[in-house]
Amino acid sequence: MVTEYQIRVLPEVAYSEQNLIAYLAKEEGLTADSVSRVRVLRRSIDARQRTVVVNLKVRVYINELPQDEDFIRTDYPDVSGRPQVIVVGEGPGGLFAALRLIELGLRPIILERGKNVRDRKRDMALITKTQQVDPESNYCFGEGGAGAYSDGKLYTRSKKRGNVDKILNVFCQHGASTSILADVHPHIGTDKLPRVIENMRLQIERSGGEVHFQTKMTAFDIDQQSRVVGVKAINMATGAEESYRGPVILATGHSARDVYRYLAASGIEIEPKGIAVGVRLEHPSQLIDQIQYHSRQGRGKYLPAAEYSFVTQVNGRGVYSFCMCPGGFVIPAATGPEQIVVNGMSPSNRGTQWSNSGMVVELHPEDVAGIMAGSAEANNATASSDRIDPLTVMRFQESLERDCWQQGNRQQTAPAQRMADFVNGRLSFDLPKSSYAPGLISSPLHFLMPKFIVSRLQEGFRVFGRKSHGFLTNEAVLIATETRTSSPVRILRDRVTLQHVRLQGLFPCGEGAGYAGGIVSAGIDGERCAEQCAAYVNSLG
Repeated sequence: MVTEYQIRVLPEVAYSEQNLIAYLAKEEGLTADSVSRVRVLRRSIDARQRTVVVNLKVRVYINELPQDEDFIRTDYPDVSGRPQVIVVGEGPGGLFAALRLIELGLRPIILERGKNVRDRKRDMALITKTQQVDPESNYCFGEGGAGAYSDGKLYTRSKKRGNVDKILNVFCQHGASTSILADVHPHIGTDKLPRVIENMRLQIERSGGEVHFQTKMTAFDIDQQSRVVGVKAINMATGAEESYRGPVILATGHSARDVYRYLAASGIEIEPKGIAVGVRLEHPSQLIDQIQYHSRQGRGKYLPAAEYSFVTQVNGRGVYSFCMCPGGFVIPAATGPEQIVVNGMSPSNRGTQWSNSGMVVELHPEDVAGIMAGSAEANNATASSDRIDPLTVMRFQESLERDCWQQGNRQQTAPAQRMADFVNGRLSFDLPKSSYAPGLISSPLHFLMPKFIVSRLQEGFRVFGRKSHGFLTNEAVLIATETRTSSPVRILRDRVTLQHVRLQGLFPCGEGAGYAGGIVSAGIDGERCAEQCAAYVNSLG
């Protein structure tokens, strides 16, 4: 017999299978010996009250064992010899596009400018040792994209739950823990996700697809009918120019600025897109645990490292936490010279002594145009987004990152300031211990960053401090600058066919195209682009 239950239990029950079986036996009139297996279908923590409880949906197998796997498996046929599609970029958008193409009987040819997921790890380690960034192999470029080594969080606000479940099940099929199917905020971990990504690539190759590393797209092949029929590329290892034929799914990620420049210079329709900019805020993880779980003991033996989420409005713009990494690290995420960019990640156990998140201010293209023009308040600018240079927001990102690089001794040393000092406009004479490996330098961020951002962050922190006592503290440090929250450009595409508005055979995809935000939403968009691309290929006969 199989029965499902919705229960609310204490953490020591929720996170111990033995205790959970004993609880079900007592509360539901079962005998412990009759329970063959308990499968957790859904799990969320309710920490709103002093006593923290866990909501569970469980499936109980009584006197029988499950007859199916814990995840839904997808079959991938051999597509050798089938029509090919060029997938530019092997981040989540490109990976899921390629796998979906295989399901649909097409052969993906992936071009990835960076290295495979193992080799890029060595290049990232050199950032701290040498203070130099390889522009083709770093925390953003390479197999798996930005998500591979920046946490592996799988939370999305997408309402298309069926698509979300498909993405999570594919991850499980390739080695992720099935706990991601149950947790409200699923997380693989930066120590586990690279192997999962490698398994996905190996599946693509087993099915007859190809993956070309250190191969950077330089231009589209466009025929006289305004159809994209392939791409030109350069092999970064040999310098050789190469050509690949087929319709194109463009999934280059939100940091491929050379691609945006190529599109703008070629007259290919793009537009500026709003972003969010700010800092990475790092607290001691024990402090966040104490605040969120209302206990001086913090998380205790059973609870995971605590998460938080804050959002408010200040002078007409959102101020909010982004990409919260409990028990994690702050990492250097620059993709080229003269840049300081920070991001966050967590290992699977979320076991470090720090917790961090992006703390950012919403910016519209007209805000950025005003800041770049030197207006006192950017939202007084009268320029509308359709009259703004499509690369304006990207150039603003670049200027902030360059300013931080100059402040950080022209290395990867990041400018930083204690949280309360920032709010009160005071220089920090020293800084707390931090997870940011290249090092910090005390800097007056309240003076260096644009007033539009600073004033809103300061008020936002005051609001968050009132909501959560102890959050606004000089034990926390702000590390600048967090600029890569999303793409600064949107590549215009048709809402139905997902093709570029003018160029047939070009499918702008994922975060880099301006249509996703995070691993799961990029994966969903990759699958949708693959489906529309398959329909396009079939229409050609």
